[in-house]
Amino acid sequence: QVQLVESGGGLVQPGGSLRLSCAASPGSGFTLGYFNIGWFRQAPGKERKGVSCINSSDGMTHYVDSVKGRFTISRDNAKNMVYLHMSNLRPADTAVYYCAAGRWPDYCSGYAPTEYWGQGTQVTVSS
Repeated sequence: QVQLVESGGGLVQPGGSLRLSCAASPGSGFTLGYFNIGWFRQAPGKERKGVSCINSSDGMTHYVDSVKGRFTISRDNAKNMVYLHMSNLRPADTAVYYCAAGRWPDYCSGYAPTEYWGQGTQVTVSS
């Protein structure tokens, strides 16, 4: 049963911006605010890796070096949503992006263990 749904992907030119959204599946009753939420990406032929994460307890955020200063993760618990705003996009950012949820207190340190995954949204950065 899918609990998380991503949206907002698409084709964008280098230097452009996109905002990805992560929502609970309609009717699932899933509350994102109870979970640490991570954004992962997987490029063709490569393994899936975490790029950004936000804690459920204090809202602290984490970014991998390759996206620092370009990506911003945020959450709106009232709307039951988590966002990933991506700017100054590069062709190397091309991947399927997944949101994921985990309750382990140190989830954002190692992006694990993940309890729930979304199905992903494609981001393509190309001229």
